[in-house]
Amino acid sequence: MIDLSYTAYLWIKALHIIAVISWMAGLLYLPRLFVYHAVTDAGSPQSETFKIMERRLLRAIMNPAMIVALASGVVLILYAYPEIFEDGWLHLKLVAIFGLILVHMKLAKIRTLFAGDQNPYSQKYFRYLNEVPTVLMIVVVIMVVVRPF
Repeated sequence: MIDLSYTAYLWIKALHIIAVISWMAGLLYLPRLFVYHAVTDAGSPQSETFKIMERRLLRAIMNPAMIVALASGVVLILYAYPEIFEDGWLHLKLVAIFGLILVHMKLAKIRTLFAGDQNPYSQKYFRYLNEVPTVLMIVVVIMVVVRPF
């Protein structure tokens, strides 16, 4: 579908893997920051430090990594053989990726709440939320590597 040289394909694939690792690191770390932030007093020096860490993680690492991961992923799919869209594993992988995007958006919304000292959630909530990207990542990796259907 896209005519790339094999070398270009490999560079895009490497970029994709790097971006996915960076995005996943943020998806796994930001809820952990929220766990600790949830038990600090609003306006305290610790709370203000968490606000800075959360904002920088989301804006400087997670958002760019997600954009690069998604863009390079689209290029890789378009480079693939046309029949790839008939493979069931790709459909489940795309559903899991959509789930990761939704988690990312939820985390961004929560960061905004923390920035305004309006967190309505407990640390227990964030501990559970922290597991969602892990489960989705497992689904994505199994679909890509094993391709069970």
